[in-house]
Amino acid sequence: MGQYDWQSLAKFVDANPGRFLACLPQLEPGPANNNLLKALEEAAAEAHYPRVVTWTLVDQRRITAIPPQHWVLIEDATRFRARLSFNDDQSPQHFESIEAGGKQIIALVPRPDGGEATLELERYAEENQRVTARLRFLAPLPQLDFNVANSRAISPEGAPLVLLTNGLGGMARLCVDLGAIKSKYDCLLGVNLHHSVPVDRHILAKRARVWLVADGFITPLNQQCLLQFTPGPPARWRFVTSAGDGRSVEVHLLADMLDQRNTTVLRFARPAQAPASGTDLPSEADVRLSVRIDIEDRNFHTETHRNMGAEHYFSSHCHTLAGQTGFAFTPASDRKLRVVASAGQYHAEPEWCDLIPHPIEATRGMAGHGAAYSPGWFDLPLRKGADCTLALSVDAADPAPEEISRFAELHKTSNEFAVTRAQVGAEDPFGQQLARSIQPFVVRRGTDKTVIAGYPWFLDWGRDSLICARGLLSAGMIDEVRALLVLFGRFAEKGTLPNSIVGEDASNRDTSDAPLWYGVVCEELAALAGDQTYRTAVDERGRTILDVLREIASGYRDGMPNGIRMDKASALIWSPPHFTWMDTNRPAGTPREGYPIEIQVLWIRLLRQLIHLRAEPDGESWNTLADRAEESLHRFYWLEDQGYLADLLSAKANQSAKEASVDDALRSNFLFAISLGLVMGERAQRAVDAAARYLVVPGALRSLAPLKVSLPLMVCGNDGRLINNPAEPYWGRYEGDEDTRRKPAYHNGTAWVWTLPIFCEALARAWNYAPEAVAAAHAYLGSTDRLMNEGSLGQLPEIVDGDAPHTQRGCDAQAWSVTETLRVWKLLNSAVGEPIRDAN
Repeated sequence: MGQYDWQSLAKFVDANPGRFLACLPQLEPGPANNNLLKALEEAAAEAHYPRVVTWTLVDQRRITAIPPQHWVLIEDATRFRARLSFNDDQSPQHFESIEAGGKQIIALVPRPDGGEATLELERYAEENQRVTARLRFLAPLPQLDFNVANSRAISPEGAPLVLLTNGLGGMARLCVDLGAIKSKYDCLLGVNLHHSVPVDRHILAKRARVWLVADGFITPLNQQCLLQFTPGPPARWRFVTSAGDGRSVEVHLLADMLDQRNTTVLRFARPAQAPASGTDLPSEADVRLSVRIDIEDRNFHTETHRNMGAEHYFSSHCHTLAGQTGFAFTPASDRKLRVVASAGQYHAEPEWCDLIPHPIEATRGMAGHGAAYSPGWFDLPLRKGADCTLALSVDAADPAPEEISRFAELHKTSNEFAVTRAQVGAEDPFGQQLARSIQPFVVRRGTDKTVIAGYPWFLDWGRDSLICARGLLSAGMIDEVRALLVLFGRFAEKGTLPNSIVGEDASNRDTSDAPLWYGVVCEELAALAGDQTYRTAVDERGRTILDVLREIASGYRDGMPNGIRMDKASALIWSPPHFTWMDTNRPAGTPREGYPIEIQVLWIRLLRQLIHLRAEPDGESWNTLADRAEESLHRFYWLEDQGYLADLLSAKANQSAKEASVDDALRSNFLFAISLGLVMGERAQRAVDAAARYLVVPGALRSLAPLKVSLPLMVCGNDGRLINNPAEPYWGRYEGDEDTRRKPAYHNGTAWVWTLPIFCEALARAWNYAPEAVAAAHAYLGSTDRLMNEGSLGQLPEIVDGDAPHTQRGCDAQAWSVTETLRVWKLLNSAVGEPIRDAN
């Protein structure tokens, strides 16, 4: 450091310690050596992305995510000491606070790499004298590791899964611990019984239980003998089991569903080479598998329970197949399950598994167990270098032998095509995995395509499908998105679109955002495929996509049958309660009745699109409406004292925006105003900083900050009793009974994965894609890697708890979580000129 007046420097630091730390990376050695204070003042005068994460007591409820090369500024109102311990057994670091900026502070120097740390505070105060919190120093790049073979101490609730799908809406959802069950939604064969559209999955096979019999030694194939696992698809297990006296046998299992078929295939193989450990058995030793398939016959939201009726039902509808090795379960004309082995023998020896624990449902206040029936067992020889296949199918005709023999090869080809189409290179394994992870969600709906919102329980939703479409475009799925727009365009009616589609029923129109997201997707598809996109016909009446957009805009302006309307004075859109993505109802958790922030952003975006297309209005010009709405957004929503935008102008149906009450709850929805380019500059930077300070958790974004609100949010149970704290409605854990515990939390603190990419996009845009901001956004977005490495492997979940340790909840494979992560990941890569390269 060059010459400086230490008292002036102390004054500079004391005025704003965070600003001082943010200036340090901006200093040039020459000017700083000549005059340090002047160099700091010049750095402070310029707008640079501040590489500083501030930690306060409110953060003890979360794991604080810290991007690489960021200072950590710990602030408190009272003196304190701190101990920082890293999980990699480094020696703990000890600190003592100093006074600066009217607070007690400690500054932790930046780290270039990732790591987990525990922060312990000893506070000299009357309350909270001992505080413990967790910090996660993010790695510059995501680290994917799906091999959970050595994870011996995993709770049943946290046990990893693999998802396999068939392009029809069916699924196999298997525990990596083969044969284990953690949820009633786990299944070996969950089929879609409708001939053309997604409907509720029907579970016909719960699981396979497999034992290896090697020269008289019997070993179950499960987590205890698992050497390696990869989720694929196809999913691959590699087992090594003991055969006594230091001998061992290696067995491989491939599992997948056949594309466009309600069929699951299991292929067991014994490699010709010696096992990975132990002494190989002699070639003449007898090695075989005993396999039981446990079956059910139920909607996937229910359970099987053993009783006299169930015993008769299953036993009377099962029979051994003639001329094939296996059995059939034929309870109805549309449910004829056949389980067939390619070799060996089948023995009809019935067995019930009763009271199978469902620990996930138990934590949700639901029935915590179920039962399953096994009509018999398979005896499958497994000679060295040989394989054997089990196929479970409810298709009208059995799969051709070539389909079964080539299933792994066919899926490998489709995986490679998905990566190539997404234009993700070999140097980007995270992007490649995202491109593969998208594929299970795009399924058949008649001759069109639709999007399954999430596995295991969601079907296709209007809002979810259209938000996902942005990521599908990033995955190169242009034809699929065009088909999706045609599908929803055909459903368009008086400016409304379906909120959800149940089978062929699209009557639910309770959404104020789905039609507006339709406009965003049209715009982004046209940017890739050209403006002829708007001339695409959507129905036999000859309506085009442009006609649908006009109908939507006119409907919002003039008022629609479902209650959506425009406030003429402000040109803002009023939304009925429960019409946005935060739609928790019965009890009403987040009604957001009035003028939600993201609805205005999407509305203005649609108006600007119609202006670009020179679409003739049938009333007041689109340009006049857009200008008035944008001016109203800036005037009514910005909260200067808080430094972010209001989530809602709360109003009843007959109230104008001017008469509405401003809801200052810090939620994630204002980030759309930044990511879609309506709010820029200093306001955008301050708002993104507020989100980073209170909403970001590793891999997700809280739906509500743990702060007091000025507009109380009362959540009353279905019996009318108050079940939350209206002044502090944040609810950090999504668990327990649905109506009294989970619904109040769902959008009031629960952290959502799909909105984290929106935050990352907003962060980069707010700072005009400065390299430091893009690098931080990369690290925040890459923190989803931990979620991919847990739960449904290779997928991203719907939600995590807002409070540490941020346990995965909800659907463990959620479409918009994956699609939005890929979209923004590619956006950030392009912002730095080339893909971020693998650290290795």
